[in-house]
Amino acid sequence: MYLVAVIGNLLIILAVSSDSHLHTPMYFFLSNLSFNDICLITCTVPKMLVNIGAQDQSISYTGCLSQVCSVLAFGSLESCLLAVMAYDRYVAICHPLRYTVIMNPQFCVLLVLLSLFISTLHALLHTLMALHLSFCTDLEIPHFFCELAQVIKLACSDSLLNSILVYLVGGLVGGIPLSGIIISYIHIVFSVLRMSSRGKYKAFSSCGSHLCVVSLFYGTGFGVYISSVVTDSPRKVAVASVMYSVATQMLNPFIYTLRNRNMKKALRRLNYMLHSFLSCIVVLHSGFQNKSK
Repeated sequence: MYLVAVIGNLLIILAVSSDSHLHTPMYFFLSNLSFNDICLITCTVPKMLVNIGAQDQSISYTGCLSQVCSVLAFGSLESCLLAVMAYDRYVAICHPLRYTVIMNPQFCVLLVLLSLFISTLHALLHTLMALHLSFCTDLEIPHFFCELAQVIKLACSDSLLNSILVYLVGGLVGGIPLSGIIISYIHIVFSVLRMSSRGKYKAFSSCGSHLCVVSLFYGTGFGVYISSVVTDSPRKVAVASVMYSVATQMLNPFIYTLRNRNMKKALRRLNYMLHSFLSCIVVLHSGFQNKSK
């Protein structure tokens, strides 16, 4: 799953960067989302694989807090980027004549930087608060990575403020982008209803992939929250966490490529370029071997 997620998202980044037809705001945000997915899944899975291979399931205090901070940062950035992409679709469908003016390159970069700033602040807040907690020795985290909620539960000191911040700030960071997505799609639906049949199909096809990814990310995220509240089983919580931290990142490339003609064409061109490049390397290698003989 890790290899599929990394390779799939890398192919999207390479396809967007190598095809001039895809140098638009929509695909700029998509390539940023793909890069974020690679970072998010890399925060957790490689460490888990190392632990399995070494038969040693330990993690240092610094390593655990670093993992907490990284997962929070990239998870929050995922939420913000999905909201930015929803706004991009709203402008493209509801204000098509002003799209290039509103979604200019400077504004697109500013939106990504603002999302990065908010997600970094969110991650640093919780990590710095976790530094004030004291822990007993030989703790066992019932999870495959250091998730903030599980770490707080293991604290020996008072963690009430940390728990309140998790739900309050986490609700804001997750809820505000989700509200923006819902509002954007309400406007999109009203605009689409006034279009012709051909326009409706084109609009829904451009939004379908994004809606699938939003449903997958937020659906699994709420699944983790509900499972942690309803059940006391750490195993069930860990299984639910796999969905938003691993499965979503693996499925995103398939969702965007299978439903998008432009991405399919770009990937075919990329495949041809890579095949030609590898062929040249093979020819050069065989030529060097013949000269050495």
